[in-house]
Amino acid sequence: MKNKELAQIFYQISKYLRAENISFKPYAYYKAGDVLEKLQVDIKKVYQEGGLKKLEAMPGIGKNIALKIEEYLKTGEIAYFNKLKIPVDLTAITSIQGIGVKRAKRLYQELQIKDLKELEEAAKKGKIKRLKGFDLKTEKNILEGISFLKTNQGRFLLSHALTIARPIISALKKETLKVDLAGSLRRRKETVKDIDLLAASKNPLKTMEIFTSQEGVEKIWGKGETKASIRTEEKINVDLRIVPLKSYGAAWQYFTGSKDHNIILRKRAKRKGLKLNEYGLFKGKKQIAGKSEKEIYEKINLPWIPPELREDEIRIIPGLISLKDIKGDLHCHTNWSDGENTIEEMYEEAIKMGYHYLGISDHTKFLKAANGLDEKRLLEQSERIKRLKDKGYLILHGCEANILSNGSLDINDDLLRRLDYVIAGIHSELNKDITERVIKAMENPLVNIISHLSGRLIQERPESLMNFEKIIKKAKETNTLLEINATPKRLDLKAAYIEIAKKKGVRMVINSDAHNREQLKNMKYGVFQARRGGLERKDLLNVKKSLSF
Repeated sequence: MKNKELAQIFYQISKYLRAENISFKPYAYYKAGDVLEKLQVDIKKVYQEGGLKKLEAMPGIGKNIALKIEEYLKTGEIAYFNKLKIPVDLTAITSIQGIGVKRAKRLYQELQIKDLKELEEAAKKGKIKRLKGFDLKTEKNILEGISFLKTNQGRFLLSHALTIARPIISALKKETLKVDLAGSLRRRKETVKDIDLLAASKNPLKTMEIFTSQEGVEKIWGKGETKASIRTEEKINVDLRIVPLKSYGAAWQYFTGSKDHNIILRKRAKRKGLKLNEYGLFKGKKQIAGKSEKEIYEKINLPWIPPELREDEIRIIPGLISLKDIKGDLHCHTNWSDGENTIEEMYEEAIKMGYHYLGISDHTKFLKAANGLDEKRLLEQSERIKRLKDKGYLILHGCEANILSNGSLDINDDLLRRLDYVIAGIHSELNKDITERVIKAMENPLVNIISHLSGRLIQERPESLMNFEKIIKKAKETNTLLEINATPKRLDLKAAYIEIAKKKGVRMVINSDAHNREQLKNMKYGVFQARRGGLERKDLLNVKKSLSF
């Protein structure tokens, strides 16, 4: 699909325009990039079905951007972008914290740095600290940032891998008895190296032909009757294994993993005088289980364990949270700040999803780039939401206030008291220890929720320094909820923190942090993360059908 290529171009156009201090346009291109990156259908197909009109009808895509999409689909280039760009891998270099487009341009102009390799070499030789506006600390941060990026090379976000896997599974369903995800993708790890698929088929050769000849296959690594491997145009490897139905459950369990989980199960089987492998569970030479996962677990005296819990120990949690338990979303943005849809449009989508309520929590004034609301506009929004409530809309009004460097919020308490709830989050100085800022914010009795606590962006930005135990203790003391942010690049809190918070009795809330109505559906990624952290209904706020703070 061309979606990701176009998204990256629009992100870069946004960065170039920001560097030139141009108003409004940078956000329009960024928004278009975000829409395309998350679009689950091929933009080429959208254009083929309805031309420019259908492109313009998409949220965040206006006439000018639609014309540029058309130009790219027809020619493979965008002339406007070609005029703006410099011969620098801008996406890679600006992914280093503290290096924006302006600095990237200076590094190119003064040191001819075009990519991360040249940036690393210059930093190691001490060339960067000699430039005006740079220093030894900047150089150190650059080297640490590059090291962080190297550890994430060759991995794909969970959401991205699932998007790639869906059409492959759909194609295989036509020629298989069963087909399912396996591996770390089935266990819903935050990032994955590849996609593992398992199938049972009456015609394995035909199934393999469908698998290896589908659109988007860049390379075939190997193809046999029981196993084939391909690489897609997105540069992710996909493995397909075909097994007989009588062994399907055993193979599914085995190829789902994890390795540590499989070792534990094999040892457990051995203690009972049994042998467990990908072909089944055996007593001597006789297969006594293998058609389903459930019977494998039953025969070794265990309940079926959800894939999200299959890591390095046996965790049995009968009441594990599921998507159907979620009754509402408290963190979403509208076109009052940096969202794409109106309050009404977001609410209507939430009701379609079966929610009982929706919380509107736009950014506040410190985030000028996100069109944050000051006291006057927040009051106007409050009055607007009150009128909608009077019409029967089940809307809660909150905001995502900014925790400033001293721990105070950027909106005065008198205005915050008018809201149904307050989310507070850090959006600045993320490279400093955030512990005391968060603690001070939680001591404000008006703060109900802390959003995306660690500030990480998976594969892009490491989490902030913090004393998590100290923060957890204060959250318990002040009865402050911690958010599990479902944005695929955040998934913040991470699973290990969720598990600790649960053990300490700190309640949590899963929120989508949606900036358009489609992103409300990202809630599922937050649920995956909560399941990996072992959360039950009792641990979460938004499993309730009605809320009051």
